[in-house]
Amino acid sequence: MDGLRVVPTRRHGRERLYVCLPDGANVAWYDREAARVNLLGDDRREEVLRALAPFLTGPVTVGPPPVPTPAELAWLALHPDDDLAPNRPGEALLVALEREPGPAHRLRPDPRRRALAAEQATGEALDRLDGAGWHTLHSLPLPGGDRVHHLLIGPGGLFALHVLPARRHRVRVADPLVTLGRGAPLPLLRRVRADADRASYALTAQVRPVLVLVEPARVSLTAPPRSVRVLTDRELPRLARTGGMLKPADVEALHAVARDRATWARL
Repeated sequence: MDGLRVVPTRRHGRERLYVCLPDGANVAWYDREAARVNLLGDDRREEVLRALAPFLTGPVTVGPPPVPTPAELAWLALHPDDDLAPNRPGEALLVALEREPGPAHRLRPDPRRRALAAEQATGEALDRLDGAGWHTLHSLPLPGGDRVHHLLIGPGGLFALHVLPARRHRVRVADPLVTLGRGAPLPLLRRVRADADRASYALTAQVRPVLVLVEPARVSLTAPPRSVRVLTDRELPRLARTGGMLKPADVEALHAVARDRATWARL
């Protein structure tokens, strides 16, 4: 046993496999699309290739990586356990359902599963924006048990997205209240704004709040909500059409900070 472990992740829509020491330090990564194994040091070349052997497909180039940007250096220094980039959409709900799946037979579906399906659908739509210079982080934990469902970072700025499953329901929005079907109105927009404010504080950058309604039958707004964008899951590509806010280097730097668990633990 070499003591090395392989950790998969995605960046710019491309899959990379990182090779890490037992203490979490990165020693190499394999870029499938480029067919290249990037070594941070040549002393572990053979160990790295043995660890990656089950994942290599066809001939690959092996050598030192291109000169990294400051954002990439910060990423490489990040311990895998503190890296939030691999989080799946609805990660917190997935963990909760694994720990407490609930009764096998119940009269009504577990609401956590509806929420999970909505976050997964939203996450898939956001991940498709990667090729346009955007990054998405999912299920970012906040102190106190709250979380940012999705954080979108790109040329058009930063957006904190809160997801509401609304399949076949009419949704009425009267800031700060949101009413789902025949349910009681809830001041959901306050939470959406509060989560974005906390993200702004953590990242020292403006983060705009977005409420995402997944598969609603109808949406009615009494007036445009203050500072909150309300979109359906089908309208999410609109966010990628905004630009002129951040340069590519700024996007990379903010992504490197946002993916660090310590960034959110300081709140």
